[in-house]
Amino acid sequence: MAVSPASERILSVSALTRLIKDTLDGAFPAVWVKGELSGVKRADRGQLYFALKDGKDALLDCVMWSTAANRLTFEPKDGTEVEAFGAVTVYAPRGRYQLVVETLRPGGLGALLVAYEELKRRLQAEGLFDPARRKPLPRYPERIGLVTSPVGAAVRDMVKVLRTRWPGTGIVLAPVRVQGPGAAQEIASAIARFNRYMKVDLLIVGRGGGSLEDLWAFNEEPVVRAIAGSKLPVIAAIGHEVDVTLADLAADVRAATPSNAAEIAVRDRREVRGGIEVLEGRAMRAVRVGFDRRRRRLRELIEKYGFRRQRDALGFWQQRVDGLRERMAARVRAALAAARARLAAAGTRYGLREWPRTLVRRREAFAALAARLTPLTVDAMHARRLRLAGHDDRLRALSPRRVMERGYCLVRRPDGTLLRVAAELAVNDPVTIEFARGEADARVESVRPGGNDARE
Repeated sequence: MAVSPASERILSVSALTRLIKDTLDGAFPAVWVKGELSGVKRADRGQLYFALKDGKDALLDCVMWSTAANRLTFEPKDGTEVEAFGAVTVYAPRGRYQLVVETLRPGGLGALLVAYEELKRRLQAEGLFDPARRKPLPRYPERIGLVTSPVGAAVRDMVKVLRTRWPGTGIVLAPVRVQGPGAAQEIASAIARFNRYMKVDLLIVGRGGGSLEDLWAFNEEPVVRAIAGSKLPVIAAIGHEVDVTLADLAADVRAATPSNAAEIAVRDRREVRGGIEVLEGRAMRAVRVGFDRRRRRLRELIEKYGFRRQRDALGFWQQRVDGLRERMAARVRAALAAARARLAAAGTRYGLREWPRTLVRRREAFAALAARLTPLTVDAMHARRLRLAGHDDRLRALSPRRVMERGYCLVRRPDGTLLRVAAELAVNDPVTIEFARGEADARVESVRPGGNDARE
């Protein structure tokens, strides 16, 4: 019950409204509010009017001006759970408080759907979902890698189907968390490990069914990029057939369920055995047909040539072969005889019978020439050695080294120029003195030009 103050102060409605507005503006300048959209209306100029309700207990009027409304990435509809950010103020003409919304985003499941669509558009623009980059699955994989939770029905179903359809297939399990914080990093890391070691032929990545929140790890970017960048073929087996994640879009093959992924990965041995039996039957029929065709052909030949038995036909052909062999042998003998005759005639014609004696005579003549050539060669070599020794003595007599052995020296400038007269030098010039054995560096202390006897 309101108590009248001692000094009455009467406010107008406008003044009271303004006072309330100032109070609310100061107390709630920026808040986040979560609620369900109700009464959504879009004005001609683009602004949005709606209310946020919290069950049946509370209702908050909201307005969103056209500038902020045009930035929305989704279409607000009644019943959608949202999160609104803005300031609380009072709409004076009606005296009602309202939230002036600056940011509006889906709340709960809606936020996940928006994030899903945004990441999907971005990765699709990069080509990660392009069907052209998908790799074919091996027809008969020897080992299969499973990236899934070690507990749960999914891994049991996959192992059971793989063992039933093709018992010889090896199974390598990479146990990971498939939901909750850190699950996406574990899944991406397991895929990367399989690609580093390359010990399997195929990967199955997946889990059992669940809500969008439960499957969210397979919508996160690290997992999608790991699957798209895998060198190994990947089958995505996530949830049920109606559940489509970004990992499904990036995988080489999408399976409706984990059991279906195992069925896609390996062939049924019973079907393969049946196919082999069918091919074996076809091969046997083809062989029988071929034999029958050849038997008919043989009968036609027998009837054509009037033979009563197959042995007669074979004997006929054997006789033909023997006759041709005798004719060929006779022709070969005749050709050899003709060749021997031509060789004998050629020997008689060109004196081949005298060739051995001619060869002996030529060997004797060659030996005589060799005996005469040896002393001549020795004498010539001796004379050349004497001439070479004489030239060597002359060179030694003319060599400057022999002169330097008697105490003479050669004086050169630092650049190697030979000095012949002292007048070419100046005091403090550096020189190099070359002796018969060794050299010495010196510097000129004085210069005495001397006479011209040596120059003359």
